[in-house]
Amino acid sequence: MKKIIAIILTLAMVASFAGCSQNESNPDNTGDQSTTTPAATDDAGASTEEGEQTDEAGGEEEETTTEAPQALELDIDMDQYMADSARIYDAALGEFYETYQKANNASSVSEKFALMAIAEAKLLESGVFLPLNSQGGRFAISRVAPYTVTPCLWGNDSDRFHQYVVATELIKSDDRDEMKAHYAEVKGTGEYEAWAKQYLIDKGYTLKDEYNMAYATDPETWDVLNTSNAADSEVLVNTYDGLLEYDIDNKQAPALAESYTVSDDGLTYTFKIRQGVKWVDSQGREVADVTADDFVAGMQHALDAQGGLEYLVQGIIVGANEYIEGEITDFEQVGVKAEDDYTLVYTLEQPTSFFTTMLGYGIFAPMSRAYYTSQGGKFGEDFDSAADDYNYGTGPDNIAYCGPYLVTNATASSMIVFNANDSYWNKDNINIHKITWYYNDSSDVTKAYNDAVAGTIDGCSLNSSTIESAKSDGNFDLYSYVSSTNATTYCGFMNMNRQAYANYNDITKAVSGMTDDMKAATNQAMQNQNFRLAIAFSIDRTAHNAQITGDDAAPFSLVNSYIPGTFVSLDEDVTVDINGTATSFPAGTNYGAIVQAQIDADGYPIRAYDATLDEGVGSSTGYDGWYNVDNAKEYLAKAVEELKADGLEISADNPIHIEMPYASNIPQYVNRANVLKQSVEASLDGSVIVDLVACADGNEWNRATYWPGTGYLMNYTIQDNSGWGPDYGDPSTYLDTMLPDGAGFMTKTLGIY
Repeated sequence: MKKIIAIILTLAMVASFAGCSQNESNPDNTGDQSTTTPAATDDAGASTEEGEQTDEAGGEEEETTTEAPQALELDIDMDQYMADSARIYDAALGEFYETYQKANNASSVSEKFALMAIAEAKLLESGVFLPLNSQGGRFAISRVAPYTVTPCLWGNDSDRFHQYVVATELIKSDDRDEMKAHYAEVKGTGEYEAWAKQYLIDKGYTLKDEYNMAYATDPETWDVLNTSNAADSEVLVNTYDGLLEYDIDNKQAPALAESYTVSDDGLTYTFKIRQGVKWVDSQGREVADVTADDFVAGMQHALDAQGGLEYLVQGIIVGANEYIEGEITDFEQVGVKAEDDYTLVYTLEQPTSFFTTMLGYGIFAPMSRAYYTSQGGKFGEDFDSAADDYNYGTGPDNIAYCGPYLVTNATASSMIVFNANDSYWNKDNINIHKITWYYNDSSDVTKAYNDAVAGTIDGCSLNSSTIESAKSDGNFDLYSYVSSTNATTYCGFMNMNRQAYANYNDITKAVSGMTDDMKAATNQAMQNQNFRLAIAFSIDRTAHNAQITGDDAAPFSLVNSYIPGTFVSLDEDVTVDINGTATSFPAGTNYGAIVQAQIDADGYPIRAYDATLDEGVGSSTGYDGWYNVDNAKEYLAKAVEELKADGLEISADNPIHIEMPYASNIPQYVNRANVLKQSVEASLDGSVIVDLVACADGNEWNRATYWPGTGYLMNYTIQDNSGWGPDYGDPSTYLDTMLPDGAGFMTKTLGIY
């Protein structure tokens, strides 16, 4: 099971991803979404509750070398490593997994949600990671009208820009507040977009049909069906339409499917495909009609390529898992069929309440079969992306387009330009006709702000440096607002079985300073639950976050659970077992309330959810429910006794060393790393030493912490550069990332599988 990992260099990019793994290497964002773009810091396009995105990320810059890097070769017994992974998983996460399995056998959706909440409580109690922060929750300035992109928390629809309403001037805070209030009044009526345009005009703003933003990472492929990286999907989602699309009212509206029906047994979904839609090349020349078969071709190619999102359909669509595993080779046996040119049918293995919420991801994208084969593409056992004649997805000129934009310029580490597709079926109803992404490597922490003020980009979040600049030049009081958080959770991941002590792609980068004895002692300590919790309780997360957001905004984006506490709620009354007591929760209970009930029953001092926040609605965001020096000392004392019995002495004279890489070229990340070091060492009285490993840039940092595809290549003891956002509207989109045996995409961040 794989997901989209987006590295956001924490400072800010709030892209709306849904569900993907993300990283934090680019501090300049104010947009939504996980889900998922490598390297972001705090000024780049942060996303807001308003659904606006004003990105200006910074990213990692590819290194230029005259010699090929030295690849890491590990002397590792893979059989032993996998056996160790299973043992460590069972000790750390066995209770989580056992509880989660019960959820999958629930008799109703609400019971499933309640049991999933109990499973998450066990996951948080394990201490394998510490929730840190989300995207958004930052001061920002923007020319984008609030709520003119979908607020949907999953899929890639929030990365579509065609409905943005953008002014030539920064929008004043007071006007933004009035627009937000009006949206709350008319949400769901379809009236807001037209009202927003007229409101801005009446207020003296001039609207434009272009949108400019910053970005952090260039796409590695232009094949949306062969990737699980946000840096790819966030670009490519603007080049095609899916079956349905979440609109600004957060409703799924018809796109390439004009309508659909569901069979009475919930197993068959039949979509009527819009007629007259054209595929074009990057020059806008027609190459084919869009038909139902293009969705069949797209799905087969995705399952052939196995780019990382195939987990979404395994166990969901009939035959998909068997095809992926090679148990069947005839794609006709997979439950995706074109009954005729404009009738598409999906057959599911079992009723799946969230099936349509998954349609916003690239694995469900159409692909012109004829264009694909013209680029050397083949299907099934003949698929070979390394073939000499295979060109599909190698660049923007090697894909076909059926969406609102064509990519007319893509210059690495410089810019990506989108122009409106004249053949787009809905071209008369888009607001933005040109989009320009400008590369920002985040090394200059003031660049995003300066570019936003100058109008080079249309918005940014404010970081600890630029908040003061905005205050001094009057822009803070006039234009700033607090962007809302989204559903992405960045974490401090604990490597319980570290094997790599230099970067996998170049053994001269991010090199460990540990001795063999230190390595063994650290791994032993990290496999102790109380030791991990001691570290978790010792980190001053507010101070850690403040290095990116500034002191005033630091609490806004703090998160205290893996899944947002209000992500789902119960539709009906439910009674579940909590530590032997039948416990009832009424309809309307938020997911987080049940997580907290189990944590309280287990006696852990974690405040993952606070029912009193948000005017009584409840929230898991905006406060620090973990940091507590007394708790850190208490859990360390427990760990010291347990580890002493196993022959490991821990004290200030014999400390455990943990290593944490960071991007040394970005001042905010330097400061953040030092805050974590100081906090842990002070809280634990020097019994734990944090050794910071300086990475030259975002690339080197990402290769230590984010890009490795397996646990044994993860080069850290603890890292704060990865996270997860939802792929669809069900808690399993998060919890599945922690499944055993390599099925969970994020278990690799724990050094296993």
